[in-house]
Amino acid sequence: MQPQQPPALFQFVPLVLVMVIFYFMLIRPQKKQEEERKNMLNKIKKNDEVVTTGGMYGVVLNVKDKTVTLRIDDNVKVEIDRSAISRVEKAA
Repeated sequence: MQPQQPPALFQFVPLVLVMVIFYFMLIRPQKKQEEERKNMLNKIKKNDEVVTTGGMYGVVLNVKDKTVTLRIDDNVKVEIDRSAISRVEKAA
């Protein structure tokens, strides 16, 4: 007499468990972080001190739909893509 095989459904339980763990450990936190970044970029306003992804520090002079104008030194203005802002150092 051969031993009985467990039902096929029980063979997929470990795979489903790994997928659930993967979701809660990687996907969910990444989506939350992405949402926080999106909110930060939408809240940028004039006179905020920001840091770009390239490491430049500047003060926001003008905010447009897709771009931001930064003052990085006296008489030096740079227009960058809004998504190039890494973080807000000090809000106005």
